[in-house]
Amino acid sequence: MFSKRSDGVKVKGLDAVTKAAPFFMPTRLGAQNYMLHEFRCEPIDEFIARQRRLGNNYTYTHIMMASLVRLLYLRPKLNYFVNHNVIYEHKDITICMVVKKKLNEESEDVDLKFHFTGRESLPQIKEYVDKLIAENVSEDSVYGTTKDADALGKLPNWLFRLAMKIIRWMDRHNMLPKKLIDASCFHSSCFLTNLKSIKIDAINHHLYDFGTCSLFVAMGKEKIAPVVEKNKELKLGKVMNVGLTMDERVADGFYFGKTLRIWKDMFENLDCLLEPMPEDGSKKMTIKKRKTKKSKVKKMKVKKQKLTKEQIAEQKLHEKEEKLKIREEKREEKERQKEESKEEKDRLREEKKVLKFEKKNHKVAE
Repeated sequence: MFSKRSDGVKVKGLDAVTKAAPFFMPTRLGAQNYMLHEFRCEPIDEFIARQRRLGNNYTYTHIMMASLVRLLYLRPKLNYFVNHNVIYEHKDITICMVVKKKLNEESEDVDLKFHFTGRESLPQIKEYVDKLIAENVSEDSVYGTTKDADALGKLPNWLFRLAMKIIRWMDRHNMLPKKLIDASCFHSSCFLTNLKSIKIDAINHHLYDFGTCSLFVAMGKEKIAPVVEKNKELKLGKVMNVGLTMDERVADGFYFGKTLRIWKDMFENLDCLLEPMPEDGSKKMTIKKRKTKKSKVKKMKVKKQKLTKEQIAEQKLHEKEEKLKIREEKREEKERQKEESKEEKDRLREEKKVLKFEKKNHKVAE
């Protein structure tokens, strides 16, 4: 109904296949792809230890959040979303994360929504994330999303269903108020969950049909597993699995593949996150080109010479002579082995006779 949204702009200039994808796959659940990506922990641990000596206490959550913000900025298609068969791009980068006030079953969950421009550095992101978490994990604090959820939860079931139908209809037709979009954790660029904090491995979480989130990232607990080094040596190493769930309508496999390679290079060089991105976006991360090893063995072209009939006949005779010679050598070897075996048997027989004679003489002497 309305073409403009408060949280996104319509993407123009799309090719026919990309534009048609939301019509063939109208729901986000029907277009989600799952992937489990493995990260080496040694570069992360080394970076955290090095920064700690400088007085900076970073955690895996800070680094993962900063890497996602930088990745969404460098790869803008990750920040796309589909609404009512139309592809939009978020106006900013928003990452949602669930935080428990206390690590027990009765503790309340708080859905926090972090807003970024994409140019922030790791220190800036750490300061912002820590501040927002500290403000909302105390027992008496109430986050905006929690207030709205409590208000809807107090409604009777029939009225709750009616309210959600109206909200979904308004969202589908770009009529949802900005206040509700800002409070909704479902309207975000990415959802991040830290399963490492509760000591379980990564999962592939589903996407939500309601809202605008096209990427779900689940961090798992680190573990020791076999890894292959650059020199192709197999050894044990510390790794962390990260579960990724992506909406395939916003980008193709080639785009996602290159994005993963950039993300991997980012984790191998975490110092790049310490500096903010320039406002014009001129500083781009590039993928290191891996040189392929060229074979040192050169193929020699052998020219086949045409032989005359006499040369062919002579060659065949030579081959027959070689075969006969080999057979003769084998026969002679067998005969030699037989003779040696016969001599060995005779020697043993003589030794037995001598031993028997000596035993007999010994008894007579006694």
